[in-house]
Amino acid sequence: MSDADDDPIPRDGLREGYWRDTPLTRMSAREWEALCDGCGKCCLNKLEDEESGEVALTRVACRLLDDASCRCAQYEIRHHFVPDCIRLTPATIPEHLYWLPQTCAYRLVHEGRDLFHWHPLISGTPETVHAAGVSVRGLTVPEFEVAEDEWEDHIIEEP
Repeated sequence: MSDADDDPIPRDGLREGYWRDTPLTRMSAREWEALCDGCGKCCLNKLEDEESGEVALTRVACRLLDDASCRCAQYEIRHHFVPDCIRLTPATIPEHLYWLPQTCAYRLVHEGRDLFHWHPLISGTPETVHAAGVSVRGLTVPEFEVAEDEWEDHIIEEP
């Protein structure tokens, strides 16, 4: 079994480089999902400074994040467990852009930039995001283990 076979996101059969000439609003659901690089950063709890609006990532992960795979353990039904989990769509990107990770493919494509060499659509394997040190693999603590008033003690720089 190859690394590509281990990818929970079906990326096979997609037109190479489709994100370069297909607006986010015109992508199929499959193309949209394939843009996710699997870094897990969007599943980290964030702290926002009320005065500056600056957003800090914490190592405190959503209860559904699998730290080893950097994937949601219940992605299809995540809203049953975490009702306020963000549903990122082309229409909602502008309102969420302020907290989306700098390396996020949705952010990059929205801003007219290309994907990084380690993105699975470029490399052909979901493991390159981890090998490049961009994912949160092995960095997180589950939110049920850390009181919310202690999240500040877990602020990290974006990997």
